[in-house]
Amino acid sequence: MMQHQRNSDILIIIPAYNEEATLARTVSELKRHTPYDFIVIDDGSKDSTPDIIREEGLPALRHAVNLGIGGSMQSGYKYAHRGGYRYAIQLDADGQHRPEDIAKLVREIETSGCDMVIGSRFVEKSGYRGSLSRRIGIFYFHHLIRVLTGIPVYDPTSGFRIVGRAAIEQFARHYPTDYPEVEVLVSLSKRGFKIKEISVEMRGRQGGTSSINWSKSIYYMLKVTLFSVIRKSFS
Repeated sequence: MMQHQRNSDILIIIPAYNEEATLARTVSELKRHTPYDFIVIDDGSKDSTPDIIREEGLPALRHAVNLGIGGSMQSGYKYAHRGGYRYAIQLDADGQHRPEDIAKLVREIETSGCDMVIGSRFVEKSGYRGSLSRRIGIFYFHHLIRVLTGIPVYDPTSGFRIVGRAAIEQFARHYPTDYPEVEVLVSLSKRGFKIKEISVEMRGRQGGTSSINWSKSIYYMLKVTLFSVIRKSFS
């Protein structure tokens, strides 16, 4: 895995699969709002995402085949671990996460002593309005995590997160494959990691189409429930 020159102790990981409509704009906005290093994980895209990465000269890793969000994030965490980064942040390529909120995540993890800080749409009232299937899933997983761990996480499917060095090391060794956000929270809680949410504003997808539909949402809920219960019992 090629390591680019490190200019910061914070790495922003941008997983990207077929994000030709939004990637360049997301990275441009990121550069305006943060001084931190970033790496794009091209997860076997079949559109012009690789061309955009090449034309823009973006630091990137490419998967030969699509591994899913879990595989993409683990590649990013391995890169962060080998590079000696103190913190790693997930920022989706579709423009839903606002780079100007990254400073809030960094400030919170530096002052709170937490291992993970989640940018939440629901810990305070926000203008976010998601699809019905997404809202049902979020409500369901909020209660599942509370039953399994005792901690209230109001936006458990949020991928807008920052983690410290201990979590980076953990994720570089193992990271769930499909739809990992909820499983990760159960696993970290089981190991005594401290997790906190802070309020951020999120936007709708800024281009392209989501791969999640009703049938995938039901599969997601069943699969994550099963693996979260197993992880709680045996991790």
